[in-house]
Amino acid sequence: MRPAFRLATAMAGVTLLASPASADTLKEALTQAYFDNPTLEAARAQQRAIDENVVIQRSQGLPSVNTTTTYSEFLVQNSTSFIAPERQINAGVDLAVPLYQGGAVKNGIRAAENRVQAGRADLRGTESTIFTQVVSTYMNVILNEALVGLSANNVEVLSINLEATSDRFEIGDLTRTDVAQSESRLALARGDLRTAEANLLSARENYIALVGEAPTDLQPPPPLPGLPESPDMAVQVALENNPDLLAAQERAVAAGFDIEVAGAGRLPTFSAFTNGGYQNFLGTLGAVPGTTADQTATSATAGIRMTLPLFQGGRVAAQQRQATAQAQAQLEQVIATERNIIAQVRAAYSSWRAANAIIASSQAAVDAAALSLEGVRAENTVGNRTVLDILDAQQELLSAQVQLVTARRNAYVAGFSLLAAMGRAEARDLGLGDEGVLYDPIDNYDRVRGIIWDWQRDPEPVATSSRTVDIMAPDGEVDGNQPLEEFDTEIIDYSDTAPGQLNTQGN
Repeated sequence: MRPAFRLATAMAGVTLLASPASADTLKEALTQAYFDNPTLEAARAQQRAIDENVVIQRSQGLPSVNTTTTYSEFLVQNSTSFIAPERQINAGVDLAVPLYQGGAVKNGIRAAENRVQAGRADLRGTESTIFTQVVSTYMNVILNEALVGLSANNVEVLSINLEATSDRFEIGDLTRTDVAQSESRLALARGDLRTAEANLLSARENYIALVGEAPTDLQPPPPLPGLPESPDMAVQVALENNPDLLAAQERAVAAGFDIEVAGAGRLPTFSAFTNGGYQNFLGTLGAVPGTTADQTATSATAGIRMTLPLFQGGRVAAQQRQATAQAQAQLEQVIATERNIIAQVRAAYSSWRAANAIIASSQAAVDAAALSLEGVRAENTVGNRTVLDILDAQQELLSAQVQLVTARRNAYVAGFSLLAAMGRAEARDLGLGDEGVLYDPIDNYDRVRGIIWDWQRDPEPVATSSRTVDIMAPDGEVDGNQPLEEFDTEIIDYSDTAPGQLNTQGN
């Protein structure tokens, strides 16, 4: 199947047939990126690091146990003491239980939990961004394959035209000028073909970098799920689901708790404590003549400690003012993010609708240019048109075809970008769970939240994403050519597709 035809039928939502075993689908590319993209894996690891902040904050409200041991040698004895020891060992155990810390621990935990929520939203945003890049790159490969196919076909047509022109020149029917014009257009077409092949190679390299595998006979993409009927509907969904906005909102809430944490520095703290001690002079403690010295001693104390800050040089007040200003900055960031999302959604919706309109006009241009070329060729046979007229008509048809396949690519990418801005372009939205267990950041949070053992640790870090150094460098060639008349002219409105998954069949 010629690449241009594949792109046209993809955008028209034609029912997808069973693909060859070696072919790649968009769903497979998204799944491969989901489980193997290093940027996404790094974001997941970063989120696991954010989870630990809750454990760190909570540890400040839990009991702490410390032990100390010292060994001492008395190098110079007290000259006035008859019982001075030569050496000793001291050991002590201290247990402290925080009772009240001015609300610092409670609010610190709340702030950390909100930042965990913000991190999860950021992870969703990273996932959505990676998927948008994969879709764009996937469509770029198909588009550039189509452009290579069109360029190769143009070279073939112009080559045949040059042969015919040369033959007519030999019999005196045409001039040398006609031959030169045909040669010039063929040379330009060959240059355009090389450029198209270079662009295809670049698109394939980008695909490898994102997906981790070389593209193999990419199949037409399925219809997009749940595109909105109006920009207002798109904005409404985005304000409820966009991960960037949700992350900004959670950070604003966390910053509010930071104010209380900073203010707790001026409040009293209470803690219960107990400690025990052991002392051993190792038989070196002297004694009054006629008595025996006890070489060991033990002690134990318990109590409640109150610490009340009286003056700290304005440090606490400065920290609270600082936290207040940062909280206001986060609130403003929420508004800024909301504005950007609204603008992004409306622009993506406009681009999607515009691309569909361009598809309609470009299809009409292709039909008209094809008819025009046919007419010019017929008129040339009776002497009413020149060779240059044929070349111009051929170029107009090529330009219209390029605009058509480019518009089809742009419509699909714009539609997916719109879904991403609405917060509906993630693995669960696209039905990727069928390919394996999806990553759930809550699993790690639940795993680490209850760990209080200081000696627990995770395995040594190891990169899990695959390297691409061993993947053979792609080229800019495509296989097979189909007649240009096989372009599908139907335009599809993807908004009729139900949300919830990236469909594997067309309408």
